[in-house]
Amino acid sequence: MATLKSWIKAARLRTLPLAMSGILMGAALSYFDKGFNSKVTILAIVTALFIQIFSNFANDYGDSQKGTDNQHRVGPQRTVQSGEITSSQMKVGMVVLIVLSLVSGIWLIAEGTKGLDLTAFLIFLAFGIVALIAAYRYTAGSNPYGYAGLGDVAVFLFFGILPVAGTYFLNTHQLHPEVFLPAVSIGLFSTGVLNLNNMRDIENDRNSGKKTVVVRMGSANSRIYHTSLIVLGWLAAVWFIALRMQSVYQILFIVTLPLFIIDLVRINRIQEPRLLDPFLKKLSIATLLFTLLFGIGILIYVG
Repeated sequence: MATLKSWIKAARLRTLPLAMSGILMGAALSYFDKGFNSKVTILAIVTALFIQIFSNFANDYGDSQKGTDNQHRVGPQRTVQSGEITSSQMKVGMVVLIVLSLVSGIWLIAEGTKGLDLTAFLIFLAFGIVALIAAYRYTAGSNPYGYAGLGDVAVFLFFGILPVAGTYFLNTHQLHPEVFLPAVSIGLFSTGVLNLNNMRDIENDRNSGKKTVVVRMGSANSRIYHTSLIVLGWLAAVWFIALRMQSVYQILFIVTLPLFIIDLVRINRIQEPRLLDPFLKKLSIATLLFTLLFGIGILIYVG
């Protein structure tokens, strides 16, 4: 019987701050436009966490089935690979998370689309189902898209665009084009976390037939790519402020810039892939801090 400690390990707690960032950004933007709904925001956070944990379970299961999680893997040992959780137990865990995600997700959509027609409810329900399918199909099932190098696109969409714009809409029942700029920032930073993961695992992924973007472009180009993700993410945030700045408090998030710059410099100096592992957590936390300070600046201004 798998222990609670093993299930917590499989949930990969260090990935959860990143899952919350998009929701918190969308909520902050809705507060800025005076459409904030606390119940919708709380339900969005809960749903996002359930889906992220499901994704982590599915990734643990899928990579063990494909043989990517093996003795040559650089990152933390996974629970199915190590035998802490059996494949059948992990399947049960995934089913539980699907049920929890659907229950909280449907409740979220019902609350967030009150007063709107059925079409809005069905569209967001479809988004939720697609998110669950994408979480599973990343490394599990036949022909997982993560093995074809499409993980970056999925992370950009499901960690950035969808949670930010979706949370904003469910709070405000409107959607302005400039909202997509902070969504792009969170999406690019999140993609940066995945890129670091793939940079760390490049040799094992290459040997296991997992053709990530990093495997396709090589280590040197992946560092240029990583720098571009971070720089473009910051430019998108600055562009939003240029369009919507009404108070100096809105640039409070700028204090996190040194965190991003210092880590970029260190990442580009590292030659041993396994030494990149701590920077996944650092970028996740930096992204969350960026989001929190972005929101705090709005809270101070709006009052």
